Amino acid sequence: MSYLYPLVALAGGLGVLNLIFTFGVVRRLREHTDLLSQRNRTQGAGPKVMLDAGETVGAFDAVTVEGTALSQTDLATGTTLVGVFAYGCSSCDERLPAFLELARAFPGGKEQVFAVIVGDAENVAEKRDKLIPVARVVTEEYGGAVTAALAVKGYPAFALLNSDGAVTAAGTLVEDLNLAPAGAA
Repeated sequence: MSYLYPLVALAGGLGVLNLIFTFGVVRRLREHTDLLSQRNRTQGAGPKVMLDAGETVGAFDAVTVEGTALSQTDLATGTTLVGVFAYGCSSCDERLPAFLELARAFPGGKEQVFAVIVGDAENVAEKRDKLIPVARVVTEEYGGAVTAALAVKGYPAFALLNSDGAVTAAGTLVEDLNLAPAGAA
């Protein structure tokens, strides 16, 4: 029985030591989180999913779901809002309402909003029907001409294009476009 007290004291000491190390790890994780947040604010958040700011949309020819011919020169007519969505993409489904809200209020209306939906026509019908009232919509299969011209590598992808067809902002969130109330004009 005399060995029981030292063992309990040792176990208690190890528990306290473990608690001290845990608090140290939590403190370091908070510091790292703050550093990463600061870095994301200064360097831009999120992965590169399409062309970066300053890059120009490549050449493409497409037909909208309403039958209108569309090319990269049609996107160079003022500030254009671009959204690229894919079939089976849960993030696309989550972020579509924010894009629709922005598109409804975007200066220039439907003529200044461009949406691409990737997937076969019957699978993307629901997204297409939601986007048609607010955007010029193109549907295409994976690896299509429009997504290649935009260098899309992930979904969803959002961008603002200037009148030269160059990207001014891009990201996976509508918020990445940094639209101030007057910034979209």
